Amino acid sequence: MLKAQIVPVTALAQNCSIVWCDETMEGAIIDLGGDVDRVLAKAAELGVKVTKLLLTHGHLDHAGGAAEGRERLGVQVIGPHREDSFWLDQIETHAAEYRLPGLRNVTPDQWLEGGDRVSFGNITLEVRFTPGHTPGHIIFFEPESKVAFVGDDLFKGSMGRTDFPRGDFDTLIRSITTQLWPLGDDVTFVPGHGPLSTFGEERKTNPFVADKVLAG
Repeated sequence: MLKAQIVPVTALAQNCSIVWCDETMEGAIIDLGGDVDRVLAKAAELGVKVTKLLLTHGHLDHAGGAAEGRERLGVQVIGPHREDSFWLDQIETHAAEYRLPGLRNVTPDQWLEGGDRVSFGNITLEVRFTPGHTPGHIIFFEPESKVAFVGDDLFKGSMGRTDFPRGDFDTLIRSITTQLWPLGDDVTFVPGHGPLSTFGEERKTNPFVADKVLAG
Protein backbone atom coordinates (compact mmCIF):
# COMPACT_ATOMS: atom_id res chain seq x y z
CA MET A 1 0.00 0.00 0.00
CA LEU A 2 1.18 3.51 -0.81
CA LYS A 3 2.18 5.71 2.10
CA ALA A 4 3.11 9.39 1.88
CA GLN A 5 4.52 12.17 4.03
CA ILE A 6 4.44 15.79 2.89
CA VAL A 7 7.38 18.02 3.81
CA PRO A 8 6.92 21.69 2.82
CA VAL A 9 10.20 23.06 1.42
CA THR A 10 11.69 26.48 0.65
CA ALA A 11 10.19 29.84 1.51
CA LEU A 12 7.55 29.08 -1.13
CA ALA A 13 6.19 26.18 0.99
CA GLN A 14 6.20 23.65 -1.82
CA ASN A 15 4.66 20.27 -0.95
CA CYS A 16 7.57 17.87 -1.35
CA SER A 17 6.24 14.31 -0.94
CA ILE A 18 8.07 11.29 0.44
CA VAL A 19 6.18 8.27 -0.91
CA TRP A 20 6.82 4.61 -0.21
CA CYS A 21 5.61 1.02 -0.33
CA ASP A 22 4.69 -0.09 3.18
CA GLU A 23 5.59 -3.71 2.39
CA THR A 24 9.15 -3.14 1.20
CA MET A 25 9.82 0.38 2.59
CA GLU A 26 11.29 1.34 -0.78
CA GLY A 27 10.20 4.76 -1.92
CA ALA A 28 10.74 7.96 -3.86
CA ILE A 29 10.74 11.68 -3.25
CA ILE A 30 8.46 13.74 -5.48
CA ASP A 31 9.58 17.34 -6.14
CA LEU A 32 12.65 17.73 -3.94
CA GLY A 33 12.66 21.49 -4.34
CA GLY A 34 15.05 22.32 -1.50
CA ASP A 35 15.71 21.86 2.23
CA VAL A 36 17.42 18.61 1.33
CA ASP A 37 18.79 17.97 4.84
CA ARG A 38 15.32 18.13 6.35
CA VAL A 39 13.66 15.95 3.71
CA LEU A 40 16.32 13.25 3.84
CA ALA A 41 16.24 13.28 7.64
CA LYS A 42 12.47 12.74 7.55
CA ALA A 43 12.84 9.88 5.07
CA ALA A 44 15.42 8.26 7.35
CA GLU A 45 13.17 8.78 10.38
CA LEU A 46 10.33 7.05 8.52
CA GLY A 47 12.63 4.17 7.56
CA VAL A 48 12.18 4.79 3.84
CA LYS A 49 14.88 3.65 1.43
CA VAL A 50 14.70 6.30 -1.29
CA THR A 51 15.39 4.72 -4.69
CA LYS A 52 14.55 7.61 -7.04
CA LEU A 53 13.74 11.31 -7.22
CA LEU A 54 10.70 12.27 -9.28
CA LEU A 55 9.89 15.71 -10.71
CA THR A 56 6.52 17.02 -11.89
CA HIS A 57 8.01 20.10 -13.57
CA GLY A 58 11.06 22.29 -13.74
CA HIS A 59 10.35 25.25 -11.47
CA LEU A 60 12.98 25.92 -8.85
CA ASP A 61 10.81 25.18 -5.80
CA HIS A 62 9.99 21.74 -7.22
CA ALA A 63 13.36 20.73 -8.65
CA GLY A 64 16.03 22.89 -6.97
CA GLY A 65 17.16 20.20 -4.51
CA ALA A 66 17.23 17.30 -6.97
CA ALA A 67 20.89 17.64 -7.99
CA GLU A 68 22.05 17.60 -4.37
CA GLY A 69 19.68 14.76 -3.54
CA ARG A 70 21.00 12.67 -6.42
CA GLU A 71 24.58 13.16 -5.24
CA ARG A 72 23.82 12.32 -1.63
CA LEU A 73 21.59 9.31 -2.28
CA GLY A 74 23.20 7.93 -5.43
CA VAL A 75 19.82 7.60 -7.17
CA GLN A 76 18.38 8.81 -10.46
CA VAL A 77 16.35 11.95 -11.12
CA ILE A 78 13.34 10.97 -13.23
CA GLY A 79 10.99 13.39 -14.97
CA PRO A 80 9.53 15.74 -15.93
CA HIS A 81 8.86 15.82 -19.69
CA ARG A 82 11.83 17.12 -21.69
CA GLU A 83 9.89 20.27 -22.69
CA ASP A 84 10.77 21.62 -19.23
CA SER A 85 14.53 21.34 -19.78
CA PHE A 86 14.85 25.12 -20.18
CA TRP A 87 13.36 25.62 -16.69
CA LEU A 88 15.75 23.09 -15.14
CA ASP A 89 18.68 24.90 -16.79
CA GLN A 90 17.66 28.23 -15.16
CA ILE A 91 17.11 27.14 -11.54
CA GLU A 92 20.25 28.87 -10.24
CA THR A 93 19.40 32.11 -12.03
CA HIS A 94 15.89 32.16 -10.61
CA ALA A 95 17.08 31.08 -7.16
CA ALA A 96 19.30 34.17 -7.04
CA GLU A 97 16.33 36.35 -7.99
CA TYR A 98 14.17 34.80 -5.26
CA ARG A 99 17.06 34.76 -2.78
CA LEU A 100 16.79 31.01 -2.27
CA PRO A 101 20.37 29.80 -1.69
CA GLY A 102 21.62 26.31 -2.47
CA LEU A 103 19.22 25.44 -5.30
CA ARG A 104 20.92 24.06 -8.41
CA ASN A 105 20.30 23.34 -12.07
CA VAL A 106 19.65 19.68 -12.82
CA THR A 107 19.50 17.42 -15.87
CA PRO A 108 17.30 14.37 -15.29
CA ASP A 109 18.64 10.88 -15.86
CA GLN A 110 15.34 10.03 -17.54
CA TRP A 111 12.63 12.16 -19.10
CA LEU A 112 9.02 10.99 -18.86
CA GLU A 113 6.13 10.87 -21.31
CA GLY A 114 2.42 10.46 -20.75
CA GLY A 115 1.67 6.76 -20.39
CA ASP A 116 4.99 5.93 -18.72
CA ARG A 117 5.13 4.14 -15.37
CA VAL A 118 7.51 4.51 -12.44
CA SER A 119 7.84 1.83 -9.77
CA PHE A 120 9.34 1.44 -6.31
CA GLY A 121 8.75 -1.56 -4.10
CA ASN A 122 5.33 -2.96 -5.03
CA ILE A 123 3.96 0.45 -6.04
CA THR A 124 3.59 1.66 -9.62
CA LEU A 125 2.81 5.29 -10.42
CA GLU A 126 1.19 6.15 -13.73
CA VAL A 127 2.39 9.25 -15.57
CA ARG A 128 0.07 11.73 -17.26
CA PHE A 129 1.39 14.55 -19.47
CA THR A 130 -0.31 17.78 -18.33
CA PRO A 131 1.22 20.87 -19.96
CA GLY A 132 -0.09 24.38 -19.38
CA HIS A 133 1.51 25.63 -16.18
CA THR A 134 4.78 24.67 -17.84
CA PRO A 135 5.18 22.95 -21.23
CA GLY A 136 6.67 19.80 -19.74
CA HIS A 137 4.49 19.33 -16.67
CA ILE A 138 3.49 15.78 -15.67
CA ILE A 139 1.55 14.24 -12.79
CA PHE A 140 1.91 10.93 -10.95
CA PHE A 141 -1.17 8.80 -10.20
CA GLU A 142 -1.42 5.71 -8.00
CA PRO A 143 -4.68 3.93 -8.94
CA GLU A 144 -4.90 1.53 -6.01
CA SER A 145 -4.84 4.28 -3.40
CA LYS A 146 -6.56 6.76 -5.74
CA VAL A 147 -3.98 9.45 -5.04
CA ALA A 148 -2.47 11.89 -7.55
CA PHE A 149 0.55 14.14 -7.13
CA VAL A 150 -0.29 17.02 -9.45
CA GLY A 151 2.47 19.59 -8.96
CA ASP A 152 1.20 23.06 -9.79
CA ASP A 153 -1.58 22.06 -12.20
CA LEU A 154 -4.36 22.27 -9.65
CA PHE A 155 -4.88 23.53 -6.08
CA LYS A 156 -7.72 23.49 -3.62
CA GLY A 157 -9.83 26.35 -4.90
CA SER A 158 -7.39 27.43 -7.59
CA MET A 159 -5.19 26.31 -10.48
CA GLY A 160 -1.65 26.87 -11.69
CA ARG A 161 -0.41 30.15 -13.08
CA THR A 162 0.01 30.35 -16.84
CA ASP A 163 1.78 33.70 -17.14
CA PHE A 164 5.26 32.17 -17.00
CA PRO A 165 7.27 31.62 -20.21
CA ARG A 166 5.54 28.99 -22.37
CA GLY A 167 2.61 28.70 -19.99
CA ASP A 168 -0.83 28.59 -21.61
CA PHE A 169 -4.22 28.93 -19.95
CA ASP A 170 -6.26 26.97 -22.48
CA THR A 171 -3.70 24.17 -22.52
CA LEU A 172 -3.83 23.87 -18.73
CA ILE A 173 -7.63 23.76 -18.73
CA ARG A 174 -7.49 21.01 -21.34
CA SER A 175 -4.90 19.08 -19.30
CA ILE A 176 -7.05 19.26 -16.16
CA THR A 177 -10.27 18.23 -17.88
CA THR A 178 -8.81 15.47 -20.08
CA GLN A 179 -6.03 14.08 -17.89
CA LEU A 180 -7.10 14.70 -14.27
CA TRP A 181 -10.91 14.52 -14.21
CA PRO A 182 -11.12 11.10 -15.94
CA LEU A 183 -9.10 9.58 -13.08
CA GLY A 184 -12.21 9.89 -10.89
CA ASP A 185 -14.00 12.28 -8.56
CA ASP A 186 -12.88 10.19 -5.57
CA VAL A 187 -9.18 10.76 -6.27
CA THR A 188 -7.37 12.71 -3.56
CA PHE A 189 -4.67 14.98 -4.95
CA VAL A 190 -1.55 16.46 -3.44
CA PRO A 191 -1.01 19.91 -4.96
CA GLY A 192 2.29 21.71 -5.20
CA HIS A 193 1.21 24.14 -2.48
CA GLY A 194 -1.52 24.23 0.14
CA PRO A 195 -4.01 21.64 1.41
CA LEU A 196 -5.15 18.41 -0.22
CA SER A 197 -8.50 18.11 -1.97
CA THR A 198 -10.31 15.74 -4.32
CA PHE A 199 -11.04 16.08 -8.00
CA GLY A 200 -14.75 15.77 -7.24
CA GLU A 201 -14.67 18.67 -4.81
CA GLU A 202 -12.84 20.87 -7.31
CA ARG A 203 -15.29 19.97 -10.07
CA LYS A 204 -18.04 21.30 -7.79
CA THR A 205 -16.46 24.36 -6.20
CA ASN A 206 -13.27 25.48 -7.93
CA PRO A 207 -13.84 29.01 -9.34
CA PHE A 208 -11.58 28.29 -12.32
CA VAL A 209 -12.32 24.70 -13.36
CA ALA A 210 -15.62 23.64 -11.77
CA ASP A 211 -17.89 21.95 -14.29
CA LYS A 212 -20.46 24.77 -14.11
CA VAL A 213 -17.75 27.39 -14.68
CA LEU A 214 -16.37 25.67 -17.76
CA ALA A 215 -19.85 25.01 -19.09
CA GLY A 216 -20.93 28.61 -18.73
